[in-house]
Amino acid sequence: MKLGKNELCWCGSGKKYKKCHLDFDERLEELRLKGCLVPPHSMIKNQQQIDAIRESGIINTALLDEVTKTIHEGMSTEEIDDLVYEFTMSHGATPAPLGYEGFPKSCCTSVNNEVCHGIPSRNVVLREGDIVNVDVTTIYHGYFSDASRMFCIGKISEEAEKIVRVAKECLEAGISAVRPWGHLGDIGAAIQARAEQDGCSIVRDIGGHGVGIEMHEDPYVCHVGEAGTGLILAPGMVFTIEPMVNLGTQKFFIDKKNGWTVYTKDGKLSAQWEHTLVVTETGIEILTH
Repeated sequence: MKLGKNELCWCGSGKKYKKCHLDFDERLEELRLKGCLVPPHSMIKNQQQIDAIRESGIINTALLDEVTKTIHEGMSTEEIDDLVYEFTMSHGATPAPLGYEGFPKSCCTSVNNEVCHGIPSRNVVLREGDIVNVDVTTIYHGYFSDASRMFCIGKISEEAEKIVRVAKECLEAGISAVRPWGHLGDIGAAIQARAEQDGCSIVRDIGGHGVGIEMHEDPYVCHVGEAGTGLILAPGMVFTIEPMVNLGTQKFFIDKKNGWTVYTKDGKLSAQWEHTLVVTETGIEILTH
């Protein structure tokens, strides 16, 4: 239904439509008539929601800072999980992965050739030369934030250094491609180009996602793509960019025993970094690091 200018805006801000999203909707309609794929209102967060996601992100970032200070050779990935649970709960928040679709732990710890969704275990002990991704998602006052970092244990190989570095540069390339009223395909195109520049590959069937009200929301953020195509990136959209970069083939398989852990098919190394960001009227704001 079309709102009157003096009615309350559809976004839930409590403001009149004319002072909130009227101009926004007119811009979307112009783009739609030009043949662009535009986001539905359900993908757009209001300022109060963005502020709440930011608060969640502060805890999420502080948690990864704590992991950074604590992680070491000889530490089991279950000890990392214990740290994540205790830190999160002590800050009045909840670890979102715990119990999510049956996931048994508070974070994901993916070591070496594990692409993502590694399950922390007392039997997985970090050794010199390992690279490990720690992925944490925090719920604070009902709002979700998400990020991951790579950690290098002691002296690592040149191949390990390369994949960790390229993965981070892929994330940075993807973030740099985001602009208000740009396209979702711009992100994937930038990431794919950066990875292939160093002979690496991007996992295509697992990607970023909307986040904030739920752990996983639309849109799906593919990390390969064609610039100038795909969904319009409108102000108020909150999503993750989290390219999974492989040293070899982008093909993978999922552990049949636990149903979660994703491995590179060729056994070569994989790395991933992740931030949550919001598209603003003038650019972006990174909500988690």
